[in-house]
Amino acid sequence: MRTVCLWELEKLVAQWRVRAVLAVCLLAPFAFVLALRSQSAVPSDTLFGRWVHDSGYAVPLVVLGFAGQWAFPLLTCLVAGDIFASEDHHGTWQTILTRSRSRAVLFGGKVLASGIFALVAVALAGAAALAAGVLLVGHQPLVVLDGSSLASGRAAELAVWAWLTALPPVLGFTALGVLFSVAARHSAAGILGPVVVGLLMQLSSYVNGVDIVRRALLTTPFDAWHGLATARPYHGPLVEGCAVSAGYVLVCLAAAYVLFRRRDFGKG
Repeated sequence: MRTVCLWELEKLVAQWRVRAVLAVCLLAPFAFVLALRSQSAVPSDTLFGRWVHDSGYAVPLVVLGFAGQWAFPLLTCLVAGDIFASEDHHGTWQTILTRSRSRAVLFGGKVLASGIFALVAVALAGAAALAAGVLLVGHQPLVVLDGSSLASGRAAELAVWAWLTALPPVLGFTALGVLFSVAARHSAAGILGPVVVGLLMQLSSYVNGVDIVRRALLTTPFDAWHGLATARPYHGPLVEGCAVSAGYVLVCLAAAYVLFRRRDFGKG
């Protein structure tokens, strides 16, 4: 599995699309801060948006709020949604299967490579957002949701932990992308399918409905960090979000593996 994973990562690094995505993760937060500095208005309709001119630690939280709503599903599925379907596009399954020990090893290696890319992309974006905020705005204390003020060190910890809470749902969308990639056998469907699902989940969360349904959506855990943004953090939403994300990962990967295992590659 390690060999397959390393080979997949080597192929990913060679793709201009992957390099471009990682570059965007690194540079977009700086562009965002520079754009904010050129105008007096602030994104006050977003959480911590009113503080982006007053504390650099508000920047990574604002970026995280936007990314969790719209960017993360697309970011993760650019690889996860294509990593199996691309072999169908190029007609290379027969060659790959003859060189692999088993389908399980091949499946595991590709899934692992998809997960590593997703984690690296999120880590780059989070580090860049924090660096952009501190370097271009400053390291002033941050006013949190209960009105109290966090000193620089505590505010930095909040930003780091907030971005770490995004990893479970990101891996959930990665698993969903793998499922679409295996089932659809088409790169566009593998990439855009989970994005559409994410948008529908996001829109449905804005509609008044059954609370248990909203809590079961994969997009809801992206807001779990809100419980940390107080002087006395509460971790209930974070624990619940991790459980929901783990459920999506297990179900999606199990379904994808069954489809992959049962597929007759001799018939295409």
